[in-house]
Amino acid sequence: MCGICGIIDLTGKPAEREAVADMCGALKHRGPDDEGIYTSAGSAACLGHRRLSIIDLSSSARQPMSNEDGSVWLVFNGEIYNFHELRPGLEKSGHKFRSHSDTETIVHLYEEYGEECVSRLRGMFSFAIWDDRKKILFAARDRAGKKPFLYYYEAGRFVFSSELASLLKSGIVPKEIEPGAINYYMSLGYIPAPDTIFRKVRKLPPAHTLTMGKSGVEIKRYWSLDYSKKTGISETEAASETLRLLREAVKMRLYSDVPLGAFLSGGIDSSCVVALMSEFTKVKTFSIGFEEKDFSELRFAKEVSQKFNTEHHEFIVRPKALEVLELLVERYGEPYADSSCIPTYYVSRETRAFVTVALNGDGGDESFAGYERYQAMSAAGRIGRLGLKGAARSLADILPDSVDSKSLSRRAKRFLSNAGLPAPERYLRWVGISGGLSLRELYSPEFTESIDMEAPLALLRPYFTEDDGLDLLDRLLKADVDTYLPNDLLVKVDIASMANSLEARSPFLDHKVMEFAASLPVSYKIRGGVKKYILRKAFSGMLPDNILKRRKMGFGVPVGRWFRGELKDFMRETLLSRSCAGRGYFRPGCVKGLVEDHINGKRDLSFQLWALLNLELWHKKFMDGKL
Repeated sequence: MCGICGIIDLTGKPAEREAVADMCGALKHRGPDDEGIYTSAGSAACLGHRRLSIIDLSSSARQPMSNEDGSVWLVFNGEIYNFHELRPGLEKSGHKFRSHSDTETIVHLYEEYGEECVSRLRGMFSFAIWDDRKKILFAARDRAGKKPFLYYYEAGRFVFSSELASLLKSGIVPKEIEPGAINYYMSLGYIPAPDTIFRKVRKLPPAHTLTMGKSGVEIKRYWSLDYSKKTGISETEAASETLRLLREAVKMRLYSDVPLGAFLSGGIDSSCVVALMSEFTKVKTFSIGFEEKDFSELRFAKEVSQKFNTEHHEFIVRPKALEVLELLVERYGEPYADSSCIPTYYVSRETRAFVTVALNGDGGDESFAGYERYQAMSAAGRIGRLGLKGAARSLADILPDSVDSKSLSRRAKRFLSNAGLPAPERYLRWVGISGGLSLRELYSPEFTESIDMEAPLALLRPYFTEDDGLDLLDRLLKADVDTYLPNDLLVKVDIASMANSLEARSPFLDHKVMEFAASLPVSYKIRGGVKKYILRKAFSGMLPDNILKRRKMGFGVPVGRWFRGELKDFMRETLLSRSCAGRGYFRPGCVKGLVEDHINGKRDLSFQLWALLNLELWHKKFMDGKL
């Protein structure tokens, strides 16, 4: 696990080694163990690397890494879990290895198969290869989107990095804000690939390759999940195969030359991972919780740790945890509104004190259908088909609202309010952060004119309008895998873990596990109101019934309560400041109304205020500050 960066200049102007050194410096937290820089003959290419040593700790595994004659150079971030299987075939083809690292496997795979090398990789990765003979840069990102790759290209000049702050250190990238990105952010809580907050900076989407040469930049997709071809195996066989594939995925991710452990939330997914890890090794587990008991899952995590006799560690997050917010704003590089990045940062920090690698349960919900919105979307569809939309709205109007985000009445009111909407709008309401807040009323008239208000909805609409015969649940899973998972959840974990020089590995995101899950009939995923039906069946008898049968809690953070208590003054001063009002995005009177309504308990506006707060803090750091 590392940080990568580089500058390619095909205009005849030498790539600047000092600029790449500065970019590497901004990635030191991703790779504290070593730094390397390569400059090609003629200086058209300069590649930088910061190393977090995980596999083959020797100097022979240093990066940038080349082939035997120095015509191909690689910088790589991630882990290739099947490199032991790939190496013998490459050696038989005549390739000479100088290390025992997974990195060198990619170099020789590229020599042997060119751009098709990515299809043979099983793991998480972003990498860039400079082919000095062809004078091209070839880059790729893993299938699920675990590892980031950001870039800027203009007129034969290409700059790339693992993080935005590092990209800006090149001195080449203009800091021109893209207004449409802010609209995405205020709707979804994140800015989806390929967009970024900056007009001319792009993210390489998951499962895509990029080739840059004299003719420009070409991007291709090399993998996607197919939900249309369903397996005909029995329920018992499906449960057995689910367990086999997950056991294999976990075992592959235990290979390491440094200590490893596991994040343990107490939910089903992380508990499955810990259960399988315990078959192979003594497990160190790490959990995070809150003083607010209705937000904390520590008791469930402890039950799992006792079941599998793990070496267990717990940490409590309190409001003062926001002391790290400025650091995280810099690390995320663009506005990011998922407040669970705070506990994720802290559990990563505590974990790093004991191990260098941690397995987690990310991806289980998106493959095996764990979110409540899947059931809510289906139920709302039935209401529409029965002609009860009007009745649902009327009932929603008379139900009392609540500032408690976990109250039953509030959840019912939210469901009924959204039930009559078309499927894309309904999904956006449930997965997004704006809720019932009208962004058109929040935005200033000038800002509204500069953007396409419908862009977030347009992003999601294809998942509900394609005539491909898919069941609604498969459409929802596909939408989450393509959007929410890589742009929100995986960004959160990558940045929060790497900010602490910790590698996070995700067995549920093994592409073979994901492909098998996509092939399962929807009745194997949700049945009789039970989510993750086949996963629960697979681990029946292995996990405690209390864990298997419990309702999903989610990684919520009590920021709404904090905003009425210890953080009230900080939020008010930040959002009602002259600088915030002067950005021109929002109507100041509307922002003030949101702040006061929340503080006075009239409405719970936690998500919206958190998004506004992080947007303003980002501006202070990146646009007003030194970055």
